[in-house]
Amino acid sequence: MFEISNNPKNTITNKVIFVKNKNLLKKPNKFININDIDTLKAYSDRIKQNDVTLIEYNKNNSLQKIIVVNEKDYSKPFEFQNLGGKVHSLNKSGKLNIMLDTLSQKKDDFISNFLLGIMSKSYDFDNFKTDKKSLEKKQKKISYSIFSSNKKNVVKCLSYADSIYKGLTLTRNLVTTPANILNPYNFTKQISVLAKDGLKIEILNENQLKKIGMNALLGVGQGSANKSYVAIMSWKGSKKKNDKPLAFIGKGVCFDTGGISLKPAKFMEEMKYDMAGAGTVVGLMKTLAKRKAKINAVGVVGLVENMADGNAQRPGDVVKSYSGKTIEIFNTDAEGRLVLADILSYTEKRFNPQFMINLATLTGAIIIALGNEYAGLFSNDDKLSDQLYKSGKIDNEKVWRLPLSKEFDKLMNSQIADVQNINYAGGAQSITAAQFLQRFVLKDTPWAHLDIAGMAWTKKSNDIIPSGATGYGVKLLNRLVQEFYE
Repeated sequence: MFEISNNPKNTITNKVIFVKNKNLLKKPNKFININDIDTLKAYSDRIKQNDVTLIEYNKNNSLQKIIVVNEKDYSKPFEFQNLGGKVHSLNKSGKLNIMLDTLSQKKDDFISNFLLGIMSKSYDFDNFKTDKKSLEKKQKKISYSIFSSNKKNVVKCLSYADSIYKGLTLTRNLVTTPANILNPYNFTKQISVLAKDGLKIEILNENQLKKIGMNALLGVGQGSANKSYVAIMSWKGSKKKNDKPLAFIGKGVCFDTGGISLKPAKFMEEMKYDMAGAGTVVGLMKTLAKRKAKINAVGVVGLVENMADGNAQRPGDVVKSYSGKTIEIFNTDAEGRLVLADILSYTEKRFNPQFMINLATLTGAIIIALGNEYAGLFSNDDKLSDQLYKSGKIDNEKVWRLPLSKEFDKLMNSQIADVQNINYAGGAQSITAAQFLQRFVLKDTPWAHLDIAGMAWTKKSNDIIPSGATGYGVKLLNRLVQEFYE
């Protein structure tokens, strides 16, 4: 998609140049010629008003094109990512030449994010389309030549951007793939491929899960013809051999009918997205491996299907979790927390991590509270919460912290078991779901729960995301690692 050159010529056409606010380029140089200057003057008002301006003009019966990117006063990486996405949206010709040395703010983070924005906007999941137009679209190549006097640095920035894009793309592909194709077993096969990126992969099957007592997770999947699994991805990038790993944990319900507590038929097709938490963890682990992050990390995902048949879990059942705590099942559609309960306790006991962050499309209530603007953040640790909040602001993958308290926790008490899996009496569905999860963090491990139900999928496209799977969380957690743990 990209090629890099350190030998620009101002005679090159179809170019992308950068300006900052009112400081339009006024003299020809190795990037722009006198005709470009005259054109910039003619369109100066539009250029000053807009982020990205497409200018087309004829010269010697040949159509010339300039895309002008106005840096304005942008100072955050995600703003440059948006600029890159807007440039790609205007690239209809197939090839553009980016004059990177015209960028006034040559920070690596800005360059990487501008390139990441181009990549992100190029994403298109059309794997199952067979019409002629779609096939022709696949064959059309859109490419960019990057001209810079510092080729070595651009190579570094491009490599970093590509590592994030690879993780984002994997997450988006996983979340978008239909459940008849991405069942729990096939999900493990997708994960196993990551061994080639340097990750150590371990897959626990149902026999192994039964042996160690992951009955809460297994109960969710017992009504499905597809077996349940837990996948573990390990990355060792720290120079300190005994560094505790950072732990990322994902809910991977590959399809959720609600089980015996059956969901309404309308929009049930969207329940293929109920594995987005696991998808994010898998994409993140790929990104960390691709960019050779200087930390130790472990990703743990529970992969199940929640189906309704004669062997399915029933409301009123009691299961004994991996932790030894018993759970009364009030509602089989509150299943994701059962999956997470077992793998939270397992991850904490086995890996003794620096922290645990779990991601899940856990509650519809979080969408009522925060819409599609923020993920819900729940945590037992102020420092980790603050780090997540700051990381989210940098990459515009925002989180908003909600409370946990003894009063909310009491609402999860069961009369016949240690805990019940849903609260009907006191409201606060997203909070009480988080309170349930916290009961399975057995030590003082810093822990955060991200409810991404409103963030994992969008019906609206924006500057960098087509409609569909967003890949939310990959950039957020990569930024957390980069800013605070490397």
